[in-house]
Amino acid sequence: MLAAYAAGQDADHPLEGLVVGEITDPGPPEPGWVPVRVRAAALNHHDLWSLRGVGLPADRLPMVLGCDAAGVDDQGRDVVVHAVVASPGWRGDETLDPARTLLSEKYPGTLAETVWVPPGNVVPKPPELTWAEAACLPTAYLTAYRLLFHAADLRPGRRVLVQGAGGGVSTAAVVLGRAAGLEVWVCGRDEARNQRALELGAHAVFPSGARLPAQVDAVLETVGEATWAHSLRAVRPGGTIAVAGATSGAMPPADLGRVFFRSVQVAGSTMGTVEELSRLVAFLVASGARPLVDEVLPFADAARAFRRLLDGDVFGKLVLELPEA
Repeated sequence: MLAAYAAGQDADHPLEGLVVGEITDPGPPEPGWVPVRVRAAALNHHDLWSLRGVGLPADRLPMVLGCDAAGVDDQGRDVVVHAVVASPGWRGDETLDPARTLLSEKYPGTLAETVWVPPGNVVPKPPELTWAEAACLPTAYLTAYRLLFHAADLRPGRRVLVQGAGGGVSTAAVVLGRAAGLEVWVCGRDEARNQRALELGAHAVFPSGARLPAQVDAVLETVGEATWAHSLRAVRPGGTIAVAGATSGAMPPADLGRVFFRSVQVAGSTMGTVEELSRLVAFLVASGARPLVDEVLPFADAARAFRRLLDGDVFGKLVLELPEA
């Protein structure tokens, strides 16, 4: 089957290990798993980390990349794939399973004509969403959904600051926050990306680290070291900093005095559950909001899509489409 997979790893030149070509379909990796014929799959920085050798041991190569996909299951149903795979017998929130994994870490991922998943790892794709839109949801949009409505526990009328403009999670947070009736502020270092965030639905944008006109109820933090001090200053007493990443570094000064004197809550969050993915899909249908797709490319152009992702030349999601079987 056609796939985009990691055949090698290089921390400095990750695309050297990328292959787009034929690979043997291994069949179900575990008993009872079901095939999904992929119609669209979205790229994530997780794929680049795998090619760099982070989170994917070399002894698992070759490994089909990809966490996000929408396609058709073995019953002929249009579905969205949930990428978090819990260990056998786990019950409850799968993101809390210490042995959880993502597709493309232990099991082959979604950047292929077929992906095998546990039967509980699919949710129905409604006709209102295109294949490309549905493929954007399992990582960036699910992460943003959980940050906004679970970790930060926001409600309509509350004010949220999104650190960073242009990335998959940050653009998802703007789209979802605006649709949910939140007042959405964005801080970013690139003026052009800030302007695009404003056009996307942000109520206000500011340069990174800027003094804000008021404090916010919550901050969505995926940048880490470069923005942490600003996030602590921006959040109101009793507010929440919801953290789902640290792209600029994971070891900022803690400033614990500000945390406990102001009763700031710091809530970690990873991906989301299959139930939250179902609610996210329903939210998009009901609200009319849609994922921001930067570009849809044929699967044969996967290498070019990876190059764009590596170069940072992306605002929204990059999606690869496969023809109907």
